[in-house]
Amino acid sequence: MKYALLDRGDRLSIELAETFHALAADRGLVREETSPELVVTIGGDGTMLQAFHRFRDRVKDVAFVGVHTGHLGFYADWKKDELPELVERIASMKEPYLARYPLIEINIALGNSAEQYLALNEFTLKSVDGTLVAAIHINDEPFEMFRGDGIVISTPPGSTGYNKSLGGAIIHPSFEGIQIAEIASINNRVYRTLGSSMILPKHHHCDIAPDPDELLHVAIDHLVLQMKGVRSILCRVAQEKVAFARYRPYPFWNRVREAFIGSPPDKR
Repeated sequence: MKYALLDRGDRLSIELAETFHALAADRGLVREETSPELVVTIGGDGTMLQAFHRFRDRVKDVAFVGVHTGHLGFYADWKKDELPELVERIASMKEPYLARYPLIEINIALGNSAEQYLALNEFTLKSVDGTLVAAIHINDEPFEMFRGDGIVISTPPGSTGYNKSLGGAIIHPSFEGIQIAEIASINNRVYRTLGSSMILPKHHHCDIAPDPDELLHVAIDHLVLQMKGVRSILCRVAQEKVAFARYRPYPFWNRVREAFIGSPPDKR
């Protein structure tokens, strides 16, 4: 098994990374930072996002597994004191269960050119100078003229993040779709939007058409860009999927409960 490892960069994560490398060497795992089969992250969900974008061009060929060093992460199955067990399972389980989750494909038309991105969690669009004004089309049909602070389009695995704070639904990550959520939309007698999040299935897409003269704040997961001259932004479920190596069961709804509710209620 060839693996690469990314850590958060803090002292604890660096120490855990060194421990992982030593354990991995003892079990015959090969460290390969360019073309790994498995990408291990030590830190949190932010570290996993960095790892995904680092290996985005090889997303069809790699699987990811995370170790969290602080609070429970949605992308991290393992705790910091479980490294020996994790390494043992990687070495002994040649073909772990691969949970494959959908991604967002984002196509941004700029003048006569276009740029394409993939997002694991979400795509966020705001105006740098204030209120965002943009026409939204669903499947090439006009839907609404949005006015507000911004728009967030999330994947199902990313639905527990920014989307949830906006009142969006938490979606099981195996569902192939995208969710559109509004950030502080303006709704009065003049300006109207739907006012709630929308979930589009795999075969649907949305187009966002802002003012080309507007300076935009564009965020793709943790990557933040400023763009001007944007004619349209097309978002849909990507053909590619991201794979997470599951070396033991960890049900998604258990993660949700532990992250937002706490321990299971007393059955008495």
